[in-house]
Amino acid sequence: MIRAATQADIPGILTLWNLAIRETLITFNSVEKTEQDVADALRDHDAFLVTEREGRIAGFAALFPFRAGSGYAHTKEHSIMLAPSARGQGVGRALMAKVEQRARDLGVHSIIACISASNPGAEPFHAAIGFVTVGRVAEAGRKFGQWHDLVLMQKRL
Repeated sequence: MIRAATQADIPGILTLWNLAIRETLITFNSVEKTEQDVADALRDHDAFLVTEREGRIAGFAALFPFRAGSGYAHTKEHSIMLAPSARGQGVGRALMAKVEQRARDLGVHSIIACISASNPGAEPFHAAIGFVTVGRVAEAGRKFGQWHDLVLMQKRL
C-alpha cells in the first residue's frame, strides 16, 4: 500500500533516511535528519509518499521544487529511498508511478533525478522507468573522504 506520509510516519522515515545518510552513498548528505526536518518535508513537498511492510516504513518518495523561481514551476525534483529488504521487488516502481501521477495532477512537465554516481543501482532503475541521462557533474559531492559525481536524469511527462 502506498499512501501520503503522516506525522505518525516520522520515526520510520527517520530510521530509513538516517541509515542511508550514515552508511551509504545514496545521498551526499552527511548530516542526519531530525524529526523537525521530516515534519517540514511533509508540509512543504508537493508529495511525500510512503509504503509499509509488516507495520514498518519500507520506502518513501517525495516530489519537490527543482529550483527556485517561477520559470522552473513545471519542473520538479524527486527523491526515493527504499529499505534494503524492499529493493528489487517493484516497490520503487510503484512509488515512482504514484509520484509521477501526482506530478501530472500538478501540471508538471519534467521530473529531475539527481543521482549519486556512487549508487550503482540508481541509474539503471531510473532508466528502466523512462528517465534519460542529461548530464554529469564531476566531483559535485564529498562524502566518506572522497569526491563523487552527480548524475542528472530527466523524465518528461
